[in-house]
Amino acid sequence: MLSSIIADFRIIFDRDPAARNWLEVLFCYPGLQAIMLHRVAHRIYSIGIPFFPRLIAHVARFFTGVEIHPGAKIGTGVFIDHGMGVVIGETAEVGDYSLIYQGVTLGGTGKESGKRHPSLGKNVVVGAGAKVLGNLNIGNNVRIGAGSVVLRNVPSDCTVVGIPGRIVHQSGVKVNPLEHGNLPDSEAKVIRLLLDRIDALEQKVQVLQEDKVKQRELAVGGVSSSDDNDSQRCYLKDKEIEEFLGGTM
Repeated sequence: MLSSIIADFRIIFDRDPAARNWLEVLFCYPGLQAIMLHRVAHRIYSIGIPFFPRLIAHVARFFTGVEIHPGAKIGTGVFIDHGMGVVIGETAEVGDYSLIYQGVTLGGTGKESGKRHPSLGKNVVVGAGAKVLGNLNIGNNVRIGAGSVVLRNVPSDCTVVGIPGRIVHQSGVKVNPLEHGNLPDSEAKVIRLLLDRIDALEQKVQVLQEDKVKQRELAVGGVSSSDDNDSQRCYLKDKEIEEFLGGTM
């Protein structure tokens, strides 16, 4: 247990540029304090002593804002950054050197018994406010975007974003934990592809309409006028779409 606590302490200096000295880290990092207390509670919980593990977890929650059930298995070198609002369920497992940000929930989906919380592999990054729910297996080197809701298993070396979480990247490259904010916007990409497809179809329709108008003009010898109001409405709609997608690509 002592070696795990030392690893938890050292990893903070590697992953938090704001960490300046050991005294500050030891007394002013609630994530570290929560994990230290959890390791004590988990050891007592493992040997079957009732009440006291939950009491320690409750005290840790009161002082740190991090709620970790004594039954949860936390690996070596896990860093909970800021920590406020983090909830880790009884049967959850967190792999070595994982990084968890504030507001994360590793929870269940109902009142089923047995294994009902997720298992995270090694070097997993879970962004702020993300929810991983149910008896799921999250592979090694997975990056879960902030605010995502993961409801299905995720293989190793993937990036997951959205509600519900979708796999948007799989590279086999080890995750850089400090690049959790550099995530693609999968919904914006899909909308952009659909808009490009619609634009191509509209161009084809316009060509067909122009050919039809020319044929009518030749038949009746008249000249048809364009609808300026329709053009103006299309311009305004296109402008709204561009403003919505602006900055997302």
